[in-house]
Amino acid sequence: MRRLVLASLCIFAGVGALSSQGFARNAAPQAETDPLTELFGGATAPAAPAGQGRPQAVAIPRETVSFDGYAPGTVVINTSERRLYYVTGNGQAIRYGVGVGRPGFEWAGTRYISSKREWPDWTPPSQMLKRRPDLPRHMEGGLANPLGARAMYLSGTLYRIHGSNEPETIGQAVSSGCIRMTNDDVTDLYDRVKVGTRVVVTR
Repeated sequence: MRRLVLASLCIFAGVGALSSQGFARNAAPQAETDPLTELFGGATAPAAPAGQGRPQAVAIPRETVSFDGYAPGTVVINTSERRLYYVTGNGQAIRYGVGVGRPGFEWAGTRYISSKREWPDWTPPSQMLKRRPDLPRHMEGGLANPLGARAMYLSGTLYRIHGSNEPETIGQAVSSGCIRMTNDDVTDLYDRVKVGTRVVVTR
């Protein structure tokens, strides 16, 4: 029985109240769809002890912290910390917990947000379909979609900052290079950034 995390509706921090109804959903460009490596960085969630269900999400609070060195409006992702900072100015930033690329899929550099999508659709790339021919050829956006509530595409890469329907992976290194956030946090960040926002990824 294939597990596509389609039934994974474990939405973090009350995001179950979110709905794809009333939001525009635009298909993400095929060229920007990254190979998420055996289905989003792992075909299954971490194993739970016998007799127990899925691992519980560990809350990583969104908070305002001291942060210097970058212009207001910059997004800084520290992959070793597994944290994303949105610089607000006056020596401060909003800090979010994120999931990052697992060993072998780490990367660093400066990019820009090239496009944004609400409740993005997902089209598996050909290289993933070769490994997993059982995957759907296309998945409409919504609560069951592994890209979550929002996606922000990073210029010149196959990566994006996106939501997740697997909140237990936030704070872990499990993806193939994309930056994962809870649906609540990614929606908050999405409303703050613009196309053209500078994104600095450090290791």
